[in-house]
Amino acid sequence: MSRELTFLNKDIYPEDVKDLTLEDLNLLASEIRQVIIDVVTTNGGHLASSLGAVEIIVALHHVFDSPSDKIVFDVGHQAYAHKILTGRLKGFSALRQSGGIAGFPRREESSFDSFNTGHSSTSISAALGMAVARDLKGEKHKVIAIIGDGALTGGMALEAMNHAGGINNNLLVIFNDNRMSISPNVGAISQYLSLKFTSPEHITLREKVKSILKKIMPQKGTRLIRRFQGAEEALKAFLVSPSSFLAAWGFKYLGPIDGHDLKTLIEALRHIKPLERPVFLHVLTTKGKGYAPAEDNPLKFHGLGKPKGPELLIDPVNPFPSLAEKRQSLILPDKKPEEASAPLVIDKADGKSPNESQAKELFSPKLTYTDVFGSFMVKEAKENPLLVALTAAMSQGTGLGEFFHLYPERAFDVGIAEQHAVTFAAGLAVSGFRPVVAIYSTFLQRSFDQLYHDVALQKLKVFFAVDRAGLVGEDGPTHHGCMDLSYLRLLPGFVVMAPKDEHEQLSMLKLGITLPGPAAIRYPRGPVTGKKPPAQEQIITPGKGELMKDGGDLTIIAIGQSVWPAFEAAEALSKKGIEAAVINLRFVKPLDEELILEYAEKSKRVLTIEENNLIGGLAGAVSQLLVTKRLSLLAFDSMGLPEEPVLHASQKEQRQKLGLTSEGILARALALVSPT
Repeated sequence: MSRELTFLNKDIYPEDVKDLTLEDLNLLASEIRQVIIDVVTTNGGHLASSLGAVEIIVALHHVFDSPSDKIVFDVGHQAYAHKILTGRLKGFSALRQSGGIAGFPRREESSFDSFNTGHSSTSISAALGMAVARDLKGEKHKVIAIIGDGALTGGMALEAMNHAGGINNNLLVIFNDNRMSISPNVGAISQYLSLKFTSPEHITLREKVKSILKKIMPQKGTRLIRRFQGAEEALKAFLVSPSSFLAAWGFKYLGPIDGHDLKTLIEALRHIKPLERPVFLHVLTTKGKGYAPAEDNPLKFHGLGKPKGPELLIDPVNPFPSLAEKRQSLILPDKKPEEASAPLVIDKADGKSPNESQAKELFSPKLTYTDVFGSFMVKEAKENPLLVALTAAMSQGTGLGEFFHLYPERAFDVGIAEQHAVTFAAGLAVSGFRPVVAIYSTFLQRSFDQLYHDVALQKLKVFFAVDRAGLVGEDGPTHHGCMDLSYLRLLPGFVVMAPKDEHEQLSMLKLGITLPGPAAIRYPRGPVTGKKPPAQEQIITPGKGELMKDGGDLTIIAIGQSVWPAFEAAEALSKKGIEAAVINLRFVKPLDEELILEYAEKSKRVLTIEENNLIGGLAGAVSQLLVTKRLSLLAFDSMGLPEEPVLHASQKEQRQKLGLTSEGILARALALVSPT
């Protein structure tokens, strides 16, 4: 740790927070930030969102009685302070590490985590279900949903609020309004709630008026303040304020209040606690609060990978400066404050400071599949005026940042509304545009009905760039792209492909935007393979695979990121006198039936490899073909993701555990060829 801690020197629980003074609570919040920064800059994780929610969580545990009172976090990446305050301080240093605590709330991990989360916009629905169950059982505890980071733009959240207000359920919704999701929030609701009566000027003016009235008219001040507040509410209603907006849904609206002022937060929560009706508490926070680089660039510090090399310097005396302090705690000892214009870094090993370019690369990995996609889109947009890009609150995460900058009129961020994104794209396609929809695999799951009903049935020319396919590492089971090959295969008329490397990815992207119907390309999280490009550009035809290695003893069929490990395993088999054919299938739909059947008939042994659930993916497609063609085999085996959730760890650790490495494939291949 950067400094000696007063409260966080042992595991701490909510009951330890109940009797703390306001001064102690503020110190506790400061120490929580220190722990979060220390761990996340070492392990990676969601930094900015968790820093912004510290006071909200401290106040909740001070006022309410978790786990009797249920706290449901939306997405869950802002819940680090909650983990620290619920007996997991000692384990927090292993955040997102194999065998350590998860990066998101997880019921299996703690009774204080009331609902598993990872996707956005789910908290109000889950909390409402808990609240209804509470009432049915005649219990009296409180249920609280904390929503923010753009999740209120998700239709599911609005549907849940409509339901909650309609049945007048005793539910508290805390809107953590930091004006950000992963990318800046978009849409009318965000603007509606954030811009009406939420500016610092309005809040300051309101408090000044109250103070003046109390001073100049001590006896009548309170009565006038009530009148002032009544006039303010009338003005809000006149301007269609959040109060009247939420009242139409049956919610009592309170706020906005400063989400970093513990005194105000605690008073508000104490006022709300006895209320038995739907309440919407609007809280203004700063994403990355207390850590200058994250405040200054919340997008960059939303989620950090595990850093390699130097770590950000945290001053042991004052580790949490405000931006107004010009980041003085982040300058190096030999620098004067006025000489520092940006945060610098220091290598803890040798004490040497790298130059600014090294600092910028602290959390910048090498070229990724996402980068390849983003560059392709920018280049293609110059040639094709009908090309448009869509994403769901992930313009930067999907590699479309430059496209959005250069072609804003052809770039659409619909907020956290994946279902809407797909149908919106269908509308563009039916109107003659060529939409490319970039969404993470785990989030595209939300849009299955729209994929079928609005795109596939109409045979529309919509191209889906499915990022983060396969294992994603430390984000764990809620974020693995483990089902896209399965559910995309179900869709009529879809072409579904996956590249083995960045060169094949580029060829598939070019193909995808020219196909006469819907298509999807899936590619993994992380750096490209870095293999040498082919001597000449590959012409890829839908439904045609690639024979990478000939052989008659075994046929290994792989797709996507599993191809190169399969090829390396086949090379190792050759050294043992076993010749395995390796087919880079490229497409799970349509299948290269001719190539599969030729080599299955030749070798009589087939092994499939994929980073997708074995049910319905590559293994399902190949085995169904072989059975349909009544091909007689000596042996068939498949490797992929199990039905049981794959817990958080690094991608390397996850693949090693599942055997999805060249060594693991070699072992399974040997067992298939020479069963004991």
